[in-house]
Amino acid sequence: MPQLPSSPPDPHDANDPHGPSDPSGPQGPNGPYGPGGPATPGFSGQDPYRLSRKSVWALSGVFLGIALAALLSIVSLPYVVMQPGPISNTLGKLSGQQLITVKGAETYPTTGALDFTTVRVLGGPGDKVNAWELLWAAIDPTSDVYKEEQIFPKGVTSKQVEEENTAEMVGSQQEAIAVALKALGKPVTERVTIAQVAKDAPSAALLKKGDQIVAVDGMPIRTSEDVRTAVQKHQPGEPVKLQLRRGGSLVDVTATTRDSDGRATIGVFLGREFDFPVDVQIHAGDVGGPSAGTMFALGVYDTLTPGALTGGQKIAGTGTIDSSGTVGPIGGIRQKLVGARDGGADWFLAPADNCDEVVGHVPDGLRVVRISTFDEARKAVQDIAANKASGLPTCTR
Repeated sequence: MPQLPSSPPDPHDANDPHGPSDPSGPQGPNGPYGPGGPATPGFSGQDPYRLSRKSVWALSGVFLGIALAALLSIVSLPYVVMQPGPISNTLGKLSGQQLITVKGAETYPTTGALDFTTVRVLGGPGDKVNAWELLWAAIDPTSDVYKEEQIFPKGVTSKQVEEENTAEMVGSQQEAIAVALKALGKPVTERVTIAQVAKDAPSAALLKKGDQIVAVDGMPIRTSEDVRTAVQKHQPGEPVKLQLRRGGSLVDVTATTRDSDGRATIGVFLGREFDFPVDVQIHAGDVGGPSAGTMFALGVYDTLTPGALTGGQKIAGTGTIDSSGTVGPIGGIRQKLVGARDGGADWFLAPADNCDEVVGHVPDGLRVVRISTFDEARKAVQDIAANKASGLPTCTR
């Protein structure tokens, strides 16, 4: 007869066929799974899914970096960044369309390039620069940063900036055509007009866009400079007498002047209208401003003369131009030098009044020629074409 144990097996007895058990172990006190379900690795030993402290810090750094980058992209700041822009050959096509077209006169095939240069502008009214763009500009040697008010008048809107840039571009094209045709001996009739009236001009109600300014204080007007000279003889706030041609009739107006940097103005943008014997059109796309005038004039002249003015050379440049052929200074000359070289130009025509900004900022391989008039610009191109450029003036001599 089998012998019965004198007492129940000790739960810690190693001879127990069910093995030792520990009510405080992973099985729990209420059975193999306990009230919380199966045992989990988190209750004993090292958790294989737990991130190390180093990994947590690294991941936090990534998230902070992403958050900072997002923040930098949305924070708007009152600055303007200027960067090198693309160049376009006035002798070629832009967006599939011949940049210069002529009707009513013979044109001639040509080679080489007479490139006008541009500046890419970030920031300004309606398009604030963000912190990320500003940081990038700070480390980019080809970018310049300005306070917004240094570039745009306070209170001006993006629409006003666009309208002014468009008006200046149209004006520069007309003056460039006038200069080129005059250089070819063709007759050109010029009229000075009001291209735009500032809303806050003292006499805005008396002046209209499209008015031709015939005389100022009885002095006949032939150029925009005539208007400025006559008006600036007055002190700001004084009246000035204007004779205008409006809709075929002469109108006499007494306008009040205002102060603009210590000078008297009447609060209008001046334009020029011309009567040309030849129909010349310049298709510059959405580029604005007056700074391409000199290169437009050279392009029109080359188009209307036999042979290649450049001799096949790639020449870039910049500069405003008025109907008398005077080349004026422009903004962003440093960026335009870089853009010209990046675009493959070997030569650059720079306005004399920009030479202080040119010195020390000429990219390797680019040769700069100083110009003050259309005649000087044309001669420079001809000398470059003839390999006689060694004596051309530069910004250092």
